[in-house]
Amino acid sequence: MQQQLSDHDRRRLDARVAEAEKRTGIQIVLSVIQRSDSYVELPWKAFALGASAAGLILLVLSWRFPAWHPDVPALFMVVGMLACGALPALLCVMIPRFAKWFLSDYRAEVEVRQYAKSLFLDRQLFDTRNRSGMLLLVSLFERRVVILPDKGLESRLREEDIRNMIAAMTPLLKRNDIAAAFDAGLDYLSDKLTVTSPEAHDDELPNEIIEEKGV
Repeated sequence: MQQQLSDHDRRRLDARVAEAEKRTGIQIVLSVIQRSDSYVELPWKAFALGASAAGLILLVLSWRFPAWHPDVPALFMVVGMLACGALPALLCVMIPRFAKWFLSDYRAEVEVRQYAKSLFLDRQLFDTRNRSGMLLLVSLFERRVVILPDKGLESRLREEDIRNMIAAMTPLLKRNDIAAAFDAGLDYLSDKLTVTSPEAHDDELPNEIIEEKGV
């Protein structure tokens, strides 16, 4: 898998994570995922839309101009409708940005959150003394941010804070500026949860950024 972050950005973000952990007492893990689901239904949605649009155009032409196709066999019309459906379906497979037009916000949100929860468990980010781990995950295809704090942070980080962090990161992610999106999240976290007398703590979770292709 091609890395989405340069070596310079990775080193800088690793240092920023270490600094934010000292300021907040939280174990922070960053993750970049290509896509959180295969979304096999998207090409079929595109096919249905293309074929339906072609069929509607033929119906309107037949109704408005009854004599426009006296010599055109019905088979050619059917093939034309199927071709109009196959083209957008093929574009969905080849061009991710085009496929996104057929992905609902709700479906994207559910799949990215589900992937984040699975990653949290698979990487055992709960394995800290005070259950103070936190995952900041961005999924590139969906352009979504998910923040998962462990149970030990419930009293320090409210739902409103999480929404504000996501709101700060999302515009930068939509511009494909992944490093700046992480910077915005870490800035908010450091400002919001800075402890007055941070205790010395072991680095219980690796600072290295997790990059995966996803599903």
